[in-house]
Amino acid sequence: MQERDLIGYGPNPPVVEWPNGARIAVSIVVNYEEGSEYSILDGDPAGEASGEAPSPVTPGERDMANESFFEYGSRVGVWRILDILDEYDVKSTIFACALALERNPQVGSEIIRRGHDVVGHGNRWEEYYKMDRETERAAIHAAVDSIARTTGQRPLGWYCRHGASVNTRELVVEEGGFLYDCNAYNDDLPYYADVNGKKWLVLPYSLEVNDYGYWRGNLSTPGDFFESARTCFDTLYREGATHPKMMSVGLHCRIIGKPSRSTALRQFLEYVKEKPDVWLVRRTDIARWWLQHHPA
Repeated sequence: MQERDLIGYGPNPPVVEWPNGARIAVSIVVNYEEGSEYSILDGDPAGEASGEAPSPVTPGERDMANESFFEYGSRVGVWRILDILDEYDVKSTIFACALALERNPQVGSEIIRRGHDVVGHGNRWEEYYKMDRETERAAIHAAVDSIARTTGQRPLGWYCRHGASVNTRELVVEEGGFLYDCNAYNDDLPYYADVNGKKWLVLPYSLEVNDYGYWRGNLSTPGDFFESARTCFDTLYREGATHPKMMSVGLHCRIIGKPSRSTALRQFLEYVKEKPDVWLVRRTDIARWWLQHHPA
């Protein structure tokens, strides 16, 4: 059973030495989920409930508008985001659902060609806390096999929709090919968790700087997202003068991949690129660096 840790590093976080003396490691995460969400066409009893606007469609019937909101991400949004990242020479991490990559094969090979890495985000965009242990184990293995086929690389990290189940971390460690998971929101630095007597690396994620706020009503204009990202960065960058930190930025192809919202991503990358001592980095690179320089 995974126990809670309410103490963490406490008032004495480690003085991390990121490469080249960086004050902050910034992890840009692109969630690629489009085509793997709940769908009547895939035999689900109801389609995906989340969307750009509240749905008036009766559950159990196809919501054509909501389906098209998601399709925008795979048809247009993902390419706009990848092009912007190329423009600023930023390598990101793709939280990828296996089925989404299967349904748009160009994306899998292209994200690797452009230098990004991939984290398993489920076989589908589904809640693993609703599954029994054996079903979840099978889904993890299926996702790994699928992503390895569509990208040419197996995922080395894992992150579930919304939150892990009580079994997730044990199953990820048991699978044997992962280096870390991101199924936590509880710190600004990587740390080790105890999993059946093994020290296991966790790279926390964050929902503080996440474009999903546009769909939840927390964000309205591109400026809202940029202000949230900038102030978060400024705080961690200031603290990083003595105790370097890590920052996560969560993006979705169907959300910030839209024309107006994408300007917020440009603004943030331009802002960060003007600062010295910033490490814009893939999550797997953070994991490997931490395992080498801060071994358990």
